[in-house]
Amino acid sequence: MARAAEDAGIDRVVLVDHVVMGPHTDKYVWGRFPTPPEAPWAEPLTLLAAMAAVTERVKLATGILIAPLRGATLLAKQAATLDQISNGRLELGVACGWQREEYDAAGLDWNQRGQLLTDTLAACKALWTQTPAAFTSETVNFTDTYLMPRPVQQGGVPLWIGGSLNKRNLQRIVESGDGWIPIMGLSTPDMARDVTTIRQALADAGRDPAALRVQGPIPMTKGDDGAFDLARTMENAPAVIEAGATTVQLPIQAFCSNAKDAPAFFAAARRAFDTVVGS
Repeated sequence: MARAAEDAGIDRVVLVDHVVMGPHTDKYVWGRFPTPPEAPWAEPLTLLAAMAAVTERVKLATGILIAPLRGATLLAKQAATLDQISNGRLELGVACGWQREEYDAAGLDWNQRGQLLTDTLAACKALWTQTPAAFTSETVNFTDTYLMPRPVQQGGVPLWIGGSLNKRNLQRIVESGDGWIPIMGLSTPDMARDVTTIRQALADAGRDPAALRVQGPIPMTKGDDGAFDLARTMENAPAVIEAGATTVQLPIQAFCSNAKDAPAFFAAARRAFDTVVGS
């Protein structure tokens, strides 16, 4: 599927993450959870490494990776290695996740997940840019620490912060983030409002607001038959880009149910995008 995406001119492949699943998928607050608890969830960094080995151009991303479950030093090492394997094509979309059971199973304090995310991201940045690295925070601390090899990308692997634009997420973007992944279901006008807020905060902090990356979900449109219509859905892409998205996102499972149909979907999606936006 990764090779098919690259061949069709798709720019990014984005994988989602759950380390383990608890039984209470009904607690998912953004609608019906798409799988039962026993469904298979491949570990995304491992799967992206396999994709990196058979592709050359397509960006390899997570959206989102539950970063606090992995520990800062291990995540920094895994990401740096994968960035090396892929020749600088890795992008990490990160957030806390929604499921308490994953934190309980990992022996982590669910109530401390926000601080764990903040400290993990800042520690990764330190390990990717300092030799030796030192970092001090509430949950992660080290001095005289070497992480080699470093990522190929200057400044480390890009970090896209996922979730609602609350005060803490805005601070994470300003301090450690390269991009933002809006929460599922956010309207295009609300995304535009939040992009303006982020850009102003970056400017106030002395960072370049024009460098902000935004993964914008394309609002889904159904056809007369009640199924999602790719062409009609893609007509919503220009408004998402106008609202500040630097990349637009479509869920593959809405348009094809198996790997056999994926190449045709990728090619059709690329054609539809070029029709409404331009190649």
